[in-house]
Amino acid sequence: MDFQTSVKTCFKKYAIFSGRASRSEFWWFVLFGFLGGIITWIIDVMIFKYPAEANGPASLIFSVILILPSFAVGARRLHDTDKTGWWQLLWITVIGGLLIIIWQATLGEKKKNRYGPPTKK
Repeated sequence: MDFQTSVKTCFKKYAIFSGRASRSEFWWFVLFGFLGGIITWIIDVMIFKYPAEANGPASLIFSVILILPSFAVGARRLHDTDKTGWWQLLWITVIGGLLIIIWQATLGEKKKNRYGPPTKK
């Protein structure tokens, strides 16, 4: 899956927490969020004249738009490794966040699991 397809898929499945997501779908969407965060930060600093340390309106709006699809694709990605999406709550802790990153970077199961058939690469 390429960058554009991944972003379209994640917004199309905006609040769908069932099913599975491939590594490429998840990580391209993470890159989209990272790049969008940088762009909105630049807009806040250059156009709205917010200090670089503060969150301006563009960053806030972008974050609100991304929060639900980010959790949804994160849950689907964990489903691909046969783990429940509730494991995302480990982001509350630093060590748990590292574990989540490892799971999300792990190759998904190649056979059908309790969350559905394998994703197409």
